[in-house]
Amino acid sequence: SVSVPSCAIAAEKPETSAKASVLISADTGEIICSENFSEMLPMASTTKIMTTLLCLESGGLYDEFTVDSDAIHVEGSSMGLVDGDIVTKYALCVGMLLPSGNDAANATAVKLAGSQEKFAEMMNDKAAELGLSHTHFVTPSGLEGEGHKSSAYDMAMLAREALKNEVFRS
Repeated sequence: SVSVPSCAIAAEKPETSAKASVLISADTGEIICSENFSEMLPMASTTKIMTTLLCLESGGLYDEFTVDSDAIHVEGSSMGLVDGDIVTKYALCVGMLLPSGNDAANATAVKLAGSQEKFAEMMNDKAAELGLSHTHFVTPSGLEGEGHKSSAYDMAMLAREALKNEVFRS
C-alpha cells in the first residue's frame, strides 16, 4: 500500500489535462503529488519503456541480425524498417524511444521471445519483479490490446527503473 500525500497548496500541483498523474522523487520513488495515481488506463507508447528495458538487459546490443518481416508490418509510428533490414538491438532501442517505432518494438519482441505473445509474458514477469501491481502488458508497442493497461504510479516507477540503465539514460 502506498501512502499518497495531497498537495498542500494548489500552486504546488502541476496543471495537467491527464486522467491520471503522479510526481515522484527520482531518488526514493516517494509520491510527491498525484491524481488518480493507481487507476489502470491504456498506456499507449509509454509501453516502449518496458520493451526497451528488456532489450537493453538482454545483452548483445551490437550483434547484427535480420528483422522478422512479419513483425515490422504494423500500423502507426515507425522507425522505417523494411523487409531484409539488418539491425542491432541498440538500433531497435533508439527506434523505439526516438520515433516511437512500433516496428522496432515488434521486431524486438520477436528477437527476444520468438513472438509478441511470449514477449508480453516476459514484460508481465518483469512488471511483477518490479512490483508494478497495476500493470498488464499485451503488446510490445502499446497499440490497442484487450487489457493492456497500467497506472500513472507504475509507469513512473518503471521509468525510474529504466533510468538506472546508463544506455537508456543516454
